[in-house]
Amino acid sequence: MEKGYLCLILHAHLPFVREPQYEEFLEEQWFFEALVDTYIPLLRVLEGLIKEGVGFNLTLNISPTLSAMLEDDFLINRFKKYLDRRIELSEKEVERTKFLPQFNRLAHFYYYRFTQAKKSFFEKWGANILKVFKDIQEKGFLEIITCCATHGYLPLLNLQEEVIKAQIRVGISSYRRVFGRNPSGMWLPECGYFEGLDRFLKEEGIKYFILETHGILFARPRPKFGVYSNYWTPHKVGVFGRDPETSKSVWSSMGGYPGDYNYREFYRDIGFDLDYDYLRPYIAPAGERIFTGIKYYRITGPTEDKDVYDPQKALDKAAEHAGNFMFNREHQINYLNSVLGRKPIIVAPYDAELFGHWWFEGVDWLNFLIRKIYFDQKVFKMITPSQYLKIYPLTQKIEPAGSSWGWKGYSEIWLSGENDWIYPHLHRAGELMAKLARKEFFGLEKRILNQMGRELLLAQSSDWPFIMKTGAFSGYAKKRVIEHLQNFYSLYYQLERKHKNELFLRELEDRNNVFADISYKVFSL
Repeated sequence: MEKGYLCLILHAHLPFVREPQYEEFLEEQWFFEALVDTYIPLLRVLEGLIKEGVGFNLTLNISPTLSAMLEDDFLINRFKKYLDRRIELSEKEVERTKFLPQFNRLAHFYYYRFTQAKKSFFEKWGANILKVFKDIQEKGFLEIITCCATHGYLPLLNLQEEVIKAQIRVGISSYRRVFGRNPSGMWLPECGYFEGLDRFLKEEGIKYFILETHGILFARPRPKFGVYSNYWTPHKVGVFGRDPETSKSVWSSMGGYPGDYNYREFYRDIGFDLDYDYLRPYIAPAGERIFTGIKYYRITGPTEDKDVYDPQKALDKAAEHAGNFMFNREHQINYLNSVLGRKPIIVAPYDAELFGHWWFEGVDWLNFLIRKIYFDQKVFKMITPSQYLKIYPLTQKIEPAGSSWGWKGYSEIWLSGENDWIYPHLHRAGELMAKLARKEFFGLEKRILNQMGRELLLAQSSDWPFIMKTGAFSGYAKKRVIEHLQNFYSLYYQLERKHKNELFLRELEDRNNVFADISYKVFSL
């Protein structure tokens, strides 16, 4: 009989980036890279586990914006072109490195990787991986949860209840349309919580959510079981807290597994190493060098002189680290079981893109870990939050503390000198949208209001202030907020005119086509 449980939660999210007015657009590659590095390898691992009879329970959040991009034919067609160019480049690398055995083996490695990604995505899965994830959920191995509509950071949007409700409602509606059921849980964007948020979640049927560690530890009253149990909020929504031990071992690039010297070096890419004219057909439209996904070196250490990457040694290290992680969880759960008087739950949430993209061997690590848990120990089992709630339906009631994850844990990344200017504009637009949502509109005016809702939600994405704070692509993030707000007000002024500009509206409906079935009424109480 198991003594406790491990709850692995992967948060799969990308901002909605779709720019059909350009022949190519650099930021769309965030989506393409995540498909190649994370989502496709993860699905192949999950299918392999199921085929071989390995039992597991994994929790996965697929954000509504990511879901919308995965359904978009325009982006899928661009993804095919992206893969074709990577296959072509890797073929050229096979030829270029034919007298360099170490590099040639890696060139073949990448050629196989890109061709297999294309074959799996387009031939095996019919370019519809959402259906594959849905099927795995129906088989009982996955619990897929939802997120707010555009990953809006709720604690800083909380001047209008209508805005909070809209972010939650659209997220749930998107999930219901894709997966054919109501979501049990919700991933709060950036784990951002403010006192009273649980009421909105309860009203929309959400059963649980996840918080950063101190959101639980600083709750009132003091939580009896630390972060190793479920709790009920004042409005009886389940809440779980992140375990700091599992976080540090996987998240940290310095003290955690991803920093091991045998793993692939993310920042050494042929897009920056090789001759410019050779690479010109495969880099950004404006001519700037970019990551190609073909990387020949391992981390090696804090040095510019990197050793050549060895995939087999990296795989061996991933297996070793999976064993170490399992060993530590066994000891952790044995101890917690002896002092808590109940079977503890270790909640380990991570950004999905950490696995495969930032930590290249991360998906292999997950594969090894799940297999080791199933075959090599009996101390704990994998579990989902919903399953744990059924085991302990009677538990302590607490008021979680306002909190977030990220630097210092109290919203600082999303409210700083680099990005604080956006919030007065978002709040004013939110107030106007809530006011208009109390009225009835029909025909063309209703379409205008629906598109205003899309533009406002897109402007509210937490990704934009995050990018402004971190610096990389900050110009694009500013542009997105400004453009969506400009679109919002341009549409609003059309409501005041006798002659509406339907061509402008149609252009926005085509370009920013997220949430096709949205109703502006989601912004009403």
